Amino acid sequence: MSNATINHQFKLAARPKGTVKDSDWSRTEEPVRAPNEGEVVIQVLYLSLDPAMRGWMNDAKSYIPPVGIGEVMRALAVGRVTASKNPKFAVGDHVTGLLGVQEYAYSDGKGLTKVDPKLAPLPVYLSTLGMPGMTGYFGLLEVGQPKAGDTVVVSGAAGAVGSVVGQVAKIKGARVIGIAGGADKCRYLIEELGFDAAIDYKTENVAEALKTHCPDGVNVFFDNVGGDILDAVLTRLARGARIVICGAISQYNNTTPVKGPANYLSLLVNRATMTGIVVSDYYDRASEAAMVMAGWIQSGKLKTREDIVEGLDAFPRAFDMLFSGANNGKLVLKVA
Repeated sequence: MSNATINHQFKLAARPKGTVKDSDWSRTEEPVRAPNEGEVVIQVLYLSLDPAMRGWMNDAKSYIPPVGIGEVMRALAVGRVTASKNPKFAVGDHVTGLLGVQEYAYSDGKGLTKVDPKLAPLPVYLSTLGMPGMTGYFGLLEVGQPKAGDTVVVSGAAGAVGSVVGQVAKIKGARVIGIAGGADKCRYLIEELGFDAAIDYKTENVAEALKTHCPDGVNVFFDNVGGDILDAVLTRLARGARIVICGAISQYNNTTPVKGPANYLSLLVNRATMTGIVVSDYYDRASEAAMVMAGWIQSGKLKTREDIVEGLDAFPRAFDMLFSGANNGKLVLKVA
C-alpha cells in the first residue's frame, strides 16, 4: 500500500430529525496509514445497509451506544486485509465486522470474523450468512419457537431478515404468510420463496386479509415493521402466540414518539408473549447458524437475494432506499 492511498469516509455530521438529510453526513478523506502493532488494515469491499443504522444515529439509550457526531458512520462490512501486524490475520484474508462507511478500516482484530469467498459470494456474508440471516434464524427458532403446522406471519417479509424468517419457518413445517409492500414483492414471496400467502399492505386491508389467511389465528408473528401492522396482527393471535420484536421500520423516521401497540391486551387474553431479539446476544453461536444455513443454501432450501448499489458516493441515496422500500432483497453497497 502506497502512502498516496486515500481513504474516503462518511461521518455523522448532525443528529437527524425525521428522515435523514444529505446535510446529516459529512464526506471526508485522509491518507491510509500503516497498521500499529496488533492491528490490521482492511480494504472495505461491500457495506451492509440496515434499518438498525437509523437507530444508531439517535442520541438515545439502546443496546449499543450511538454513533458520535464527527465519527465514521457505523456499518457492517466485508473486506480484505491489505496490511497486518496481527498474527491472527494475514494479508489477503477476507473478514467481516463493523468496519464503517469508508474505503479502509483499522482493527485490532476484536469483532472480526474470517469468511471464505469460495463457499459463498462476499455479499451473502452480509445477508443470509451475516447479521440479517442470524437475526432471522435465532429470532425465529429461539424466540418464536415455531412447531410444524403453526401459522407464522412475517412483516417486512421481502426484506433481508423477513425473507430468511419465512423460509426457515417453511423448512420447519409451518404455514407462512408474509406482509410486504407491492405486487412484485408479494409475488416473489410466493413464487420464489415458497410462502403460502402474501398480503400487500399498500393495497389490502391487513386486518381483513389476516382473517382470511389465518382463520385459526397467528401462532408466531415476526415483526420488522411495528405501528399499524403490529396492531392488526395483535387482533388475530392464537392462544399461546409468540411475537418476536425485531424492528419497527415504520417508526424509525418519526418526529413524534414511537406509536405503541393499542391492542396489547390481546397478549393477556391469549396468554401470548412479546419478546425482543438483538442478534449480538447470539454471536457466540454464529458459526452454528452459518453452517446450518450454508447447508440449506447449497441444497436449494434457502434462497438469498442481494440488491447491490455501486460506489461509496451512492451511500446517502442507497441508505434512503431502506425506508422507501425501493430495494429488492438485502441492500448492499459495493465499495471496491
